[in-house]
Amino acid sequence: MQANPATNAGTDESFLRARFYGLIAALLASPPPEELLRRVAALKPDPTPLGSALGELALAAMAGDPDDIAEEFQTLFIGVTGGELVPYASWYLTGFLQEKPLAALRDDMARLGVERSPGVSEPEDHAASLFEIMQGLITGLFDAPLTLREQKAFYAAHMESWMPRFLADLEQAGSARFYRAVGKVGRVFLDIETQAFAMVD
Repeated sequence: MQANPATNAGTDESFLRARFYGLIAALLASPPPEELLRRVAALKPDPTPLGSALGELALAAMAGDPDDIAEEFQTLFIGVTGGELVPYASWYLTGFLQEKPLAALRDDMARLGVERSPGVSEPEDHAASLFEIMQGLITGLFDAPLTLREQKAFYAAHMESWMPRFLADLEQAGSARFYRAVGKVGRVFLDIETQAFAMVD
């Protein structure tokens, strides 16, 4: 997604939330390069559910080989005739690709000034794209940062109804090893987001 780099994250809490969205977006968009795996391996656990999930992700990154993880990514999301999982909102909500959920997302993207990056061929309702968009809406990368109420509206419209289910499926996928931990971090993080947004008027 195209961004305006002149803006910043604002509060510490919004910065941390944006980092989580950005990390999950990067891990779902493509196989992580060695440098990203090193950064993930350095994450420190804590006793909270999210901290524990991060610890599991760090251990998976530490033990993982970049080539093996790239092969796992291929099996999970691409495959020869399709991956084990189909990481698109339209598929999860309708059973078909490029359906009404994608059209609704494109309408909101146009309204919010979010444009697909040049050279990207994936439909915008890919899981990685939605995490990336949420990161940008929090930090103001596309324009001014959205209020929590506006963030909640986008999250409710485009993520809440299917993304936790996709992440739970990823966590349980037969081919997942490293990505089982990615699914758990994403699922636990979105559970926190859902609970927090429920308190926003």
